[in-house]
Amino acid sequence: MSRISGSSLELDGFDVAILAILQRDNRTPQRKIAEAIHLSAPAVQRRIHRLEASGIITANVALLDPAKIGQPLTIVVNVDLEREHSALIDEAKKAFLAETSVQQCYYVAGETDFVLILNVPSMADYEALTRKLFFASDNIKRFRTFVVMDRVKTGTSLSLDGVPGSTTQSRPNK
Repeated sequence: MSRISGSSLELDGFDVAILAILQRDNRTPQRKIAEAIHLSAPAVQRRIHRLEASGIITANVALLDPAKIGQPLTIVVNVDLEREHSALIDEAKKAFLAETSVQQCYYVAGETDFVLILNVPSMADYEALTRKLFFASDNIKRFRTFVVMDRVKTGTSLSLDGVPGSTTQSRPNK
């Protein structure tokens, strides 16, 4: 067993196998998970509860198709701040967090300060959003817009490559 990403929880091959299955479909019945990894259903249930309690599993959510809910336009925006004082950074984070069109927000190191992933119904809606989020702020220096042409890969699953027990050829160790 080894520690994963600074976690205080030790993950073994069974845990990694459970996580891999849940990342593909978190509605997989525990009995099917148990059959797939050769554990009992109660043991799988205990492990899932432990993974949730430790914070490794942070949520069970439904991923929506933006086009089918009237927000077919995905836009990636790089945002540069005028001034990078902690209070101003927190103010920007708060504004981005409050906006429902912002699906993801990353405060990043490098040539830009924030990377936003937005879903909007139309370019007109995006233009209105730019006025609200960017032009109305005295601390937005500039923003760069990238319109997504094709959603090649989306989702929130993490790679378990290199995690002890994550090989698909062998059965997890007990």
